[in-house]
Amino acid sequence: MTLFEGAATALITPFRDGKIDYVSMGKLVEWQIAQGIDALVVCGTTGEASTLSVREKLDLIKFVADLTSGRVPVIAGTGGNCTESALELSKEAEKTGADGLLIITPYYNKCSETGLITHFQTIADAVNLPVIMYSVPSRTGVNMGPEAVRILKEHPNIVGLKEASGNISQICQLAAHIDDDFTIYSGNDDQTVPILSLGGKGCISTVSNIIPGRFSRMIHSWLDGEVTWAGSEQIALKPLIDAVFTEVNPIPIKAALYMMGMCNLEYRLPLCPPSNKTQYALYETLRDYGLV
Repeated sequence: MTLFEGAATALITPFRDGKIDYVSMGKLVEWQIAQGIDALVVCGTTGEASTLSVREKLDLIKFVADLTSGRVPVIAGTGGNCTESALELSKEAEKTGADGLLIITPYYNKCSETGLITHFQTIADAVNLPVIMYSVPSRTGVNMGPEAVRILKEHPNIVGLKEASGNISQICQLAAHIDDDFTIYSGNDDQTVPILSLGGKGCISTVSNIIPGRFSRMIHSWLDGEVTWAGSEQIALKPLIDAVFTEVNPIPIKAALYMMGMCNLEYRLPLCPPSNKTQYALYETLRDYGLV
């Protein structure tokens, strides 16, 4: 049930004149696959999912699933803070051809650990797809601890956790639950190699929107035993990773893709283009890495 090993790009959603730009999306997907990405995530945080309608999400998931045609796994972001709504979206995403689901911890409601566990179990019971849970306390205010993971990993459809707490000590505790049926993926680009060293199998990445091949090679080099080179590459990529997180994600990464000629510089409010200072610094960094 392992969905992928390596790098999965959490794709941006390109817009043009207020609508999804499917032409740019198609070019981005094809480029990602040609560059050697291992999986694609649609309608995640980086894809501005919170501003997409249900219809737009399902149409976008189907578009990417049809276009990839099995060449790489397509993972649909279907989480939310209403269990029933997330369940229905997950079931519909399965019908569109998604290979797996990425489900964030419910936000704002501030549920108990029992509620958190029941939320994931209820959704996983309703689908036949592998589920990767997503913990990012800085955005949701909800932390998924080792005890919740210990219980949830026993569900046959729950196969992994995207861990973006940034707390390496906690991730070390969570790593005790990694086995053939459950793995941890880094949710922070700059902690990918450290998480691999604890037994993780890859990263669901933002920066791989602009360096899919290079980021995937770093991970596979580690998995293939070239640990020193992979560690050096993680260090070498740190300034680029920092540059695409100078403002809230996905503002800088979409601007970077715009500078690379991959999409329009258009967001949905409350997100908006980055400041001139950010754009200048971002362009300089992209130029240093030979991306523009």
